[in-house]
Amino acid sequence: MDKPHNGLPAGELNARAWRKSSRSSPSGNCVELSELLDSPAIAVRNSRDPQGPALVYTRAEIAAFVQAAKDGEFDDLTA
Repeated sequence: MDKPHNGLPAGELNARAWRKSSRSSPSGNCVELSELLDSPAIAVRNSRDPQGPALVYTRAEIAAFVQAAKDGEFDDLTA
């Protein structure tokens, strides 16, 4: 497989196991993340469209996003 890239259908990625937050709603309003087996990257997909396009991020990008969320930087987007 070529290097994973943004927009590649999630089903074409060599994903370890898709995981979603335990805080996701029963209606599936959540994103899912997975380590990629053939890359150090992390993929993100829409849980309502599991075969749709995925976004691929480095571990550093995911770490920066998670830390910003913990710091409340996105709290205004959920109101």
